[in-house]
Amino acid sequence: MLSASPPVNLVVASLKQTAARCRVLETAEPITLRARSLWRAIPGDILTVQPRKRWTYAKNTYLSGEITMQRTDVSALGLTPLRLEHHGMWDPDQEYWGEESEPRPDYALPMIARGPRPEYEMEQILPGDDPDDPDGDPIIESNDLKNAGDFEGAWNILMRLLDADLRCLDAHAHLGNLVFDRRPEDAIRHYEMGVRIGELSLGADFGGVLSWRWIDNRPFLRCVHGYGLCLWRLGKTAEATAVFERMLWLNPGDHQGARFNLHSVRDGRSWQDAET
Repeated sequence: MLSASPPVNLVVASLKQTAARCRVLETAEPITLRARSLWRAIPGDILTVQPRKRWTYAKNTYLSGEITMQRTDVSALGLTPLRLEHHGMWDPDQEYWGEESEPRPDYALPMIARGPRPEYEMEQILPGDDPDDPDGDPIIESNDLKNAGDFEGAWNILMRLLDADLRCLDAHAHLGNLVFDRRPEDAIRHYEMGVRIGELSLGADFGGVLSWRWIDNRPFLRCVHGYGLCLWRLGKTAEATAVFERMLWLNPGDHQGARFNLHSVRDGRSWQDAET
């Protein structure tokens, strides 16, 4: 029988096998949730929980109950937008669009016509990173574990990063990478969460450039890339087209190959056809 206590809104910070580390949406109080259906949640989700039992152990607060609603609303999380550092103006006349004798690619023509645009680098959050220890990068450590077949170990590292700060966009991107091959319907949620958190810094009318050559832009661009690939793979071609077009405007140098994906989608090729 459920408690008569009022429902509680919890922000998921990280997940374990049978529990989720959360904070109360309205007060930021840390709390560990035990509930069924947690496997459907990802870091950044907001869960409405009808409490069953609440207790304290070793100064930590625990809650068990039933999840009655799950939603994504990044604007409600109270996150501080990632800082944007201005790096001058990006000039399309200085961009390499191919050999002089070749016509400019179709996707570049509206960018060239628009002219110079401001260029930025997005702040990167990476809890636990030690700049003086090149071997201490937790993302690299997670990737090494993944490549060695230890997916659980890789997953745990990424979850710890998000438990420390939900704005660690690279953790969202690499969580998506972990399940992309087997469960694109789950991967897309991780990528989109990273995209939405990054977009808090951009606003609705952002027209600047986030070039791949600025290293701290790469976590956000990886999230956008993964999001677009998942949309394409899941058959949502109109949405995928919009994402790949946006990638080119954000990073005209196209270090991630968005122009090739865009051409394939526009030509009506499915993800499966493009992979063969």
